[in-house]
Amino acid sequence: MAPNNETQTKQWSAKQAVKTALSAACFRFSIQFLAWFLAFVFVVDTVAAANGLTLSKGPRDTLAIPRWLYLTTGGATIGASALLASFVTDRTFVRNLHSWSRALPTIKQWWRPIIWLGRGLGVGMLILAIYLGFTGPELPTASFTILLAFAGLRAGLPIATYLIGNVWPILNPWRTIATVLPAGFREYPHWLHRWPAVAGLLVLVWVEVIFPVSTVPTVLAMGIVLYSTITIAGAVLFGPPSWFDNADPLSVLFRLYGVVAPIQRHNGALRITLPGSELQNSDVVSDTSDVAFIIALIWELTYSGFITTSAGATTIETLVGIVSFGIVAIETRAIVVYTILFFCGYTVFLGAYWYAGRVSRRSTGTYVTAQTIAFQFAPPLLAIAAGYHLAHYAGLFVSLSPALTMALTAPLSPPANPLVLSVPSWFEGLSIAAVLIGHLLAIWVAHAAAYDVFSSRLVAIRSQYPFVVVMVGYTVISLWILSLPGATPPYLP
Repeated sequence: MAPNNETQTKQWSAKQAVKTALSAACFRFSIQFLAWFLAFVFVVDTVAAANGLTLSKGPRDTLAIPRWLYLTTGGATIGASALLASFVTDRTFVRNLHSWSRALPTIKQWWRPIIWLGRGLGVGMLILAIYLGFTGPELPTASFTILLAFAGLRAGLPIATYLIGNVWPILNPWRTIATVLPAGFREYPHWLHRWPAVAGLLVLVWVEVIFPVSTVPTVLAMGIVLYSTITIAGAVLFGPPSWFDNADPLSVLFRLYGVVAPIQRHNGALRITLPGSELQNSDVVSDTSDVAFIIALIWELTYSGFITTSAGATTIETLVGIVSFGIVAIETRAIVVYTILFFCGYTVFLGAYWYAGRVSRRSTGTYVTAQTIAFQFAPPLLAIAAGYHLAHYAGLFVSLSPALTMALTAPLSPPANPLVLSVPSWFEGLSIAAVLIGHLLAIWVAHAAAYDVFSSRLVAIRSQYPFVVVMVGYTVISLWILSLPGATPPYLP
């Protein structure tokens, strides 16, 4: 029925706008699902996940289709998703979608005992990891220390963090220890922001690559002791809140991964939201160091995946043969090559993102600075990092979960031959799906973030183009790595 006065006309127009926005959103999600499904059909059962520096390297199947078609399909899926997202221009609909939440029932009388139980569990696991690293079995799949560090802390807990919610503040053993010690002797230099965490993350990944921490329990235990010493000393010197919010790489990592999760904590209450809804909040990234940390999350997974492929091994061997610098020992040259590749690749990834921010500002002619644009589009990259992590470590966690369970239930009497599972063939397709879904979520969040920055709808859409190009590049690189045959990194102990 047609409206018969001005008020009804406005109401009718508003309803029509909402219907149009909902229709466009449904259309966009349908096309995204279809594009992802076609890509999945093309590549399922053809490649296996790159598990980074896993405890064992298995051969990967070769592609059943031309690699160019496989990569083009993945890149086109992300490009098409960005194009279709641009049709959703209703700000109210986008805002309501990201602000949707529901309170979860909580039993307050049990909350404090749960916190203390988690803190005690974290400290107990740390003590056992150090003790059994020096005295326990040397077999990696039977070592409590290695299983806890890699199957638990490296693989399983991050997966639980970005799929469910962040519980690391409760489990963090170093924070628990620091809270009972006198602390806060000096004020944390705020000009440092999160740069110590960025450096710490890069160093941790470098150590994981260069030293046999994933295969020799004693080496890993010494690394844990060193990390514990530095972390507790920093927390005592600057105070636990300042240190773990800014300088501790593990705390910053879990906090950022937790932003992707559907369960969030608001004003002391747990609420369930749509996955990735919190990525649009402006307080997720407040400094250049936050951007650098997020890019480091993406790069370290890309790097660890690449060096465990045949192409990565060939590249390392070629560069080791070329590089000399007067170094005779081939192992030393290999360490130099691994280090140069790691930090140069990170510089390229970080530089590409910042350049996209400058191109976005120049192409739109906006008064908004390139730094502000870069800050706003950085949180969506956490969805990409989560997808990369799931692709790399889901198979590792599943295969070692029986051994991890046995180690946790009987840490002082581990079995001589722990059970290690072989992941099913559909896990190969899961790697592709994780990468694509992470990028699709990032595209949508970036689209919503653009509407928070720019008042003009056209400018908001145009501002995303450089970042979409970067995301397509990340997608193609990641899918290319997943398509390569696996190999053991050469020259490393």
